[in-house]
Amino acid sequence: MDRNLALEVVRVTEAAALACARFMGRGDERAAGEAAAALRCLGGDMQARLKPRNQQEVERITAKGIREIEKRYSIEELARGEVVVAASGVTDGDYLKGVRFFAAGATTQSVVMRSKTCTIRMIDATHTFALKPEL
Repeated sequence: MDRNLALEVVRVTEAAALACARFMGRGDERAAGEAAAALRCLGGDMQARLKPRNQQEVERITAKGIREIEKRYSIEELARGEVVVAASGVTDGDYLKGVRFFAAGATTQSVVMRSKTCTIRMIDATHTFALKPEL
């Protein structure tokens, strides 16, 4: 593998791991699914258990059809099938830059990732407000 490409893969994987680390210990099943989808696209792995804090959370989880609350779920169970993840930065974060406004518009940064091929596309876009009729 080309040295520059290898370093970029390490940087992207490290950034994704840092971004996912904030979900540790929360018990939020939606956040776990989102983190699992992103990690699958990066060729990573994770496991998760639901840790409801009260009876209301237990009822919400079981209402979604989840019966095994104590089970350790694999990454494939958290994000099934072929996964595509798309995200845009709103404010600056570890992985994406936030929206930057200028006199005539704004710039945004987005990422689109696909689990089947571990393809990662970073998109830097410039939006010119005068050419957007809906604004």
